[in-house]
Amino acid sequence: MPFMGQSLAGALSILGFSAEAEQTYRQVLPRSGQTLDALAHGLERDPVDLLEDLAPFVAAGLVTLDDDMVLVTPPGEAVASMMLQQTQALRQATERLEELRTAIPSFPYALADPATHGVPLGGEMRTGDDVPVLLESWIRQSTGDLMWLRPDQWRLQAGSAMDVAVTEHLRNGRRSRAIYPARALEEAPQVIFQRASAGEEVRIIAEVPSRLAIIGEAGALLPAEWGASDDRRLIVREPGLLTALTVLFDELWDRAIVVPGAGIAPDPVSISSGMARTMLLRQLSQGAKDEQIARSLGVSLRTVRRRMAELFDELGVDSRFQAGVEAVRRGWI
Repeated sequence: MPFMGQSLAGALSILGFSAEAEQTYRQVLPRSGQTLDALAHGLERDPVDLLEDLAPFVAAGLVTLDDDMVLVTPPGEAVASMMLQQTQALRQATERLEELRTAIPSFPYALADPATHGVPLGGEMRTGDDVPVLLESWIRQSTGDLMWLRPDQWRLQAGSAMDVAVTEHLRNGRRSRAIYPARALEEAPQVIFQRASAGEEVRIIAEVPSRLAIIGEAGALLPAEWGASDDRRLIVREPGLLTALTVLFDELWDRAIVVPGAGIAPDPVSISSGMARTMLLRQLSQGAKDEQIARSLGVSLRTVRRRMAELFDELGVDSRFQAGVEAVRRGWI
């Protein structure tokens, strides 16, 4: 029971319950089935205060009030229930994100003025390789945060005028957030940590769907065809469209994983391995199969199974369930 208690406490913490709430759960668990008054008397608590403390667990379905009787879900069922709720929430968020992803490329043309023969409202097409110059100009002339989706730019040589402008922007106390694909952390971790050392906030996600740059209130730059990497780009200045693109970015940002120690760690490669482990554990906790994990992480099926074997050895476990429990206990997820 102590082991399960530690695992449950970790799960409750991950899902947003405070340490005080965890303590309340531990206290009422062995008294499940008592009336509220009897439970409060046994804990030397005021019934009204106790009921208020139980409210988050009631809302989460971990505590049920049957007439005046307090029924507490056992630890194993509680963890399973919470995992199911989180999986459903993730699925809904993914569906919303996919709707946004599908809609974004067509927004400018859907709002086009027929008299302009389909020219995007609030936007313009740009062809050529002058993107860094344009973005540098926007950064220097604008205020507000910078947001970047970088599916492949980490392969490009650093040190451009745009990089200098971003660094100056950060030194002036402004904020820059960037999302990279997981493979960037394995193939070029030094790029991730160089940007983080400059003060940029960096997160990692399995796949970044397209290039995107949002430069404060100045505008946004994205491919003319969402996900493409050619030199046809769409400049968006319309406030409503900028808001939609920002919502899309924030959805991805919330799903992405923070790179621990970015900018201060002496060994980016070791942290890269830790991030790969964290992403694998998250996939396992969501019940993903080997093939699905391989697609999500952008690696081969053989690599997934090799990493799982290494993970099981490191944790000293024999099953996915045991790996999840032990990872929670260690604070890895």
